[in-house]
Amino acid sequence: MAEEKAEIKWEGKSIAELRGPTADQIWSLLEDFCNINKWFPSIDVCNQVGGELGKPGLTRYCASKTLSTYGSYDEGEVRWVKERLLMISPAEKCLSYEVLENNSGFKSYMATMKVLEINGSDAGENGCKIEWSFIADPVEGWTFEDFNSFINFCLQSMGKNMEQDVLSG
Repeated sequence: MAEEKAEIKWEGKSIAELRGPTADQIWSLLEDFCNINKWFPSIDVCNQVGGELGKPGLTRYCASKTLSTYGSYDEGEVRWVKERLLMISPAEKCLSYEVLENNSGFKSYMATMKVLEINGSDAGENGCKIEWSFIADPVEGWTFEDFNSFINFCLQSMGKNMEQDVLSG
């Protein structure tokens, strides 16, 4: 009788703290599920391919060129992923999505993104934080530490891009 080995799931969470923008301002950018390319480093294109905007079932296609070992873009290599919105709650400023298809090594991947208000104490500073949590099967070609670090880098970059957009507008 063959023994079935339970696959280890990767679970992680990253947090980006933003000073200045309110949770409502950042949520208005994040809830636009099919425009993640405006904020996410390395995503060149993001298009709606199914479902209704703002509703579970909405599906997006995201793609990016990959960097070669020489630091230039390899025009022949495009990484892509198709993702479906599972849940969206404007009241809780939260959404969850899953990877459906891809050529990036994902087998199973589900993520939740939340925007939470931060109320400063003595300094009277306001702001918000974005939490990005995920659960996934191990991703081909990655260690957990590298993958988690990549998610954190992407979230910090997204947060900085969103913060600059809100504060400059």
